[in-house]
Amino acid sequence: MENITESPSRFPHLDRMSVQELLTGINQEDAKIHSSVQKVIPQTENLVNKILERMPLGGRVFYIGAGTSGRLGVLDASEIPPTFGVSPGIIIGLIAGGDTALRNAVEAAEDDTEQAWKDMEVFKINKLDTVIGIAASGTTPYVIGGIQKARENGLLTGCITCNPASRLAKVSEYPIEAVVGPEFVTGSTRLKAGTAQKLILNMISTTLMIKMGRVKGNKMINMQLTNKKLVERGTRMIVEELGIPKEEARETLLKYGSVKKVLDALKK
Repeated sequence: MENITESPSRFPHLDRMSVQELLTGINQEDAKIHSSVQKVIPQTENLVNKILERMPLGGRVFYIGAGTSGRLGVLDASEIPPTFGVSPGIIIGLIAGGDTALRNAVEAAEDDTEQAWKDMEVFKINKLDTVIGIAASGTTPYVIGGIQKARENGLLTGCITCNPASRLAKVSEYPIEAVVGPEFVTGSTRLKAGTAQKLILNMISTTLMIKMGRVKGNKMINMQLTNKKLVERGTRMIVEELGIPKEEARETLLKYGSVKKVLDALKK
């Protein structure tokens, strides 16, 4: 395996650069991410299509990762319920070391090959579920162990990694390898690799939710009304869809609790 994520930065003397040079250099490196992610759209499509065979039957998606990768998975999973109005149990993010690791490093948590499966078993994981391992290096034992165990038990498996031909990719049925090159700060995969992983997670979860009917046209009609901004957004959607006055739309929205429920009730 070529360990590109640990390769030396192309910028040898960061400590001698000005603020402008540092910002420009980071931006120049970030500009390479888009094409790397674009190249893996076919692999991402294959994985999403396989998930869509299972999700309507009750299948869930588990993200497993450590460090930055784990945090990105938890972040993506946590944003799905309020955005699309689904249960928190549809997409689940697990990080090595548990919730403590979201804010602080947990020593050696990522080195345990058995723990990821134990973490998933709490959720009564089954063959309709999908496990996506997230690891920039493709070598994280927590993630590899979890994917191997999931596959042994007949689950659908995929991964998101930023090294080619990694062990994680080899044990996953549907690997996604977004190779973004050496990091601006050598080995700091919270930079390009993390951004690439976030983009791919966005693509996967958003596409799943759209195909599961959680969006109408281009609008989040199932979003939870958790603040004034979202109530205002929902009110505008109803005004556009039904052509009723704004205040009436707002009152109706608050009565029914979501844009979808309003549309279902008043369009009959």
